[in-house]
Amino acid sequence: MQINDAYDPKHYVAAANRYEQMTYRRCGRSGIQLPVLSIGLWHNFGHTDNLETARHILRTSFDHGITHFDLANNYGPPFGAAEENFGRLYRQDWKPYRDELILSTKAGWDMWPGPYGNFGSRKYLIASLDQSLRRMGVDYVDIFYHHRPDPDTPLEETMGALDHIVRQGKALYVGISQYKPEETARAVEILRKLGTPLLIHQPRYSMFDRWVENGLLDVLEKEGVGSIVFSPLEQGLLTNKYLDGFPEDSRAVRDGRYLNKGKISDAQLAKVRALNNLARERNQSLAQMAIAWLLKDPRVTTVLLGASSSKQMLDNLGTLRNLAFSTSELEAIEKVLKG
Repeated sequence: MQINDAYDPKHYVAAANRYEQMTYRRCGRSGIQLPVLSIGLWHNFGHTDNLETARHILRTSFDHGITHFDLANNYGPPFGAAEENFGRLYRQDWKPYRDELILSTKAGWDMWPGPYGNFGSRKYLIASLDQSLRRMGVDYVDIFYHHRPDPDTPLEETMGALDHIVRQGKALYVGISQYKPEETARAVEILRKLGTPLLIHQPRYSMFDRWVENGLLDVLEKEGVGSIVFSPLEQGLLTNKYLDGFPEDSRAVRDGRYLNKGKISDAQLAKVRALNNLARERNQSLAQMAIAWLLKDPRVTTVLLGASSSKQMLDNLGTLRNLAFSTSELEAIEKVLKG
C-alpha cells in the first residue's frame, strides 16, 4: 500500500480509490457500516506531539478507506488537546469530507475539577459534549459514548442523557464503553424504551485480554449492537517491538501507565515469540495477525488502532491482505495462548 503520491502539506485531496481499499461491516442491526479498521486519537495527537505527523497519519488512514476517527474529551495531553488538534486539522483538511466521516467522542473519565467533571451524570455528559463540539469545530458527532460505567449514578439518568443528546441533534448515535454484559443488557433495554437504540460498544479486547468472550459478545449479538475493540495489540506487546528486550524509546520503558515493563513476565514474552513465529508462517507481522485474529469473529465490527506514524498505519492496513485463518492455525494460536 502506498501513501497518496499527491501529498501536499497545505492542500489535501483524498485518494480517489479510497473505498476500494477497505472492507466494511454493518454495525449491529443499524444502517451504519464501519471500516474493519478504525483510527483512534488516544495517543500521538496531543500538544506534545507533532501536528504534521498527526495530519499525515489521518490522511493516510482516510486515503485507504478508514472513515472512522475516534476521540474522547480527555485525550491529550493535556485533556482536550486531541480534540483541539483534530479541530485544526478538520478545518484545513476534513471539512469538505464531513459527510464521509464517522466522528466519535466520549465522556466518563476525569475531565475538569469538582464533582461535575467525571463519571456519568446528565450534567457532566451534556456539558462535556458541548465542550468537545467547540474544540473540534463541528456541529455534531456521529457517535457519542459514555466512556465507562458509573457505579453511583442511576443508569436511567446516564442513558437518558444520551437519548437527550441525540434528540438535541448533537450526536446521531450513542455508544457505551467498558460496560459488563449485564450492564450492557440493561443499557440496551433503557435506550430502546426511550427510542434511541444503542449503536455500539467499545470494549478492550486482544489475544491477551479476552473478557468479552465471557458473555459480552453474546449480548451484543442478541441485541443487534456493534462493537469496536480497543487495545488490540496490548499497547505494543503484540508486535515485534519486544521480541529481543525493551528498547529505550518503547512505551513500556517511557510510560508505564498502560504497559509496565516490570509486569511483563518471561512467560508472556515467550508467548509473544511463539505467536510471532506463527505470524511469519502466515506471511504477516505479529501485529497484523493479532488484528486479523480479532476480526475472525463477525461480532467484532471494527478494530480500533493507534499509530505513531503513517508507516505504522500502513503496516496495520496490510492486515487486510490476509484475514482468513485455517482451523489448524487457530488451534496453534489457541495452544500458545493457553500454554
